[in-house]
Amino acid sequence: MKTIIVTGAGSGLGQELAIRFSKQGYHLLLIGRSSERLTSTKNEIEQLGGSADSVVLDIRNAADVASKCEELSKSYNFYGLVNNAGLGHFGPFVELSQQQISEMLDTNVLGTILMTQAVLPLLQRQGEGRIMNIISTAGLRGKVNEAVYVASKFAVRGFTESLQKEYEGSKLKINAVYMGGMDTPFWRGSTHITDTSRFRSPKEVAEIIFEQMEQETIIIESKKS
Repeated sequence: MKTIIVTGAGSGLGQELAIRFSKQGYHLLLIGRSSERLTSTKNEIEQLGGSADSVVLDIRNAADVASKCEELSKSYNFYGLVNNAGLGHFGPFVELSQQQISEMLDTNVLGTILMTQAVLPLLQRQGEGRIMNIISTAGLRGKVNEAVYVASKFAVRGFTESLQKEYEGSKLKINAVYMGGMDTPFWRGSTHITDTSRFRSPKEVAEIIFEQMEQETIIIESKKS
């Protein structure tokens, strides 16, 4: 069975994408930092008749990512990677701490690059596959009180567009997904967005992504129609 890796699969959009891929007959390898959340997603997939395993992994750790992906490749037939894991700290730029800046850049940018660098050669070896980078509309335009978060997403945009050009004409499909804010726990504890009810749900966004899967670039605005 072909396996798709989803990072940040313990909740929100990562969880919904994992469930939808499982319904298409893929085995899911769920990656995240919370064993409890990953187990919850795994259980839901299995209850729906799908197949999944979970692995606790910090995608910011280069050595762990490389060794773990190489080890897992011996047991799974990798077909795809969904780089969904990400975090944000919001507020006036001058008030961000060095730790907050590092967390965003290390998770959103470095983590995406490290996972891709570890998995892409395995897909090349098989001659086919898919990489989907969940970027956010913050990768399309600047936003107030999101300076570094936006910077991290612009970096992932450039990374993704470059890969699309590099593998143009091959059987490796690379999707760039730009979605607006969603009604998820992502905003919990933040005063940046106080009313998330006007946002689309992760399930709605996942459905739109699957409808547009053959497009290289998928743009989904946050507000409900």
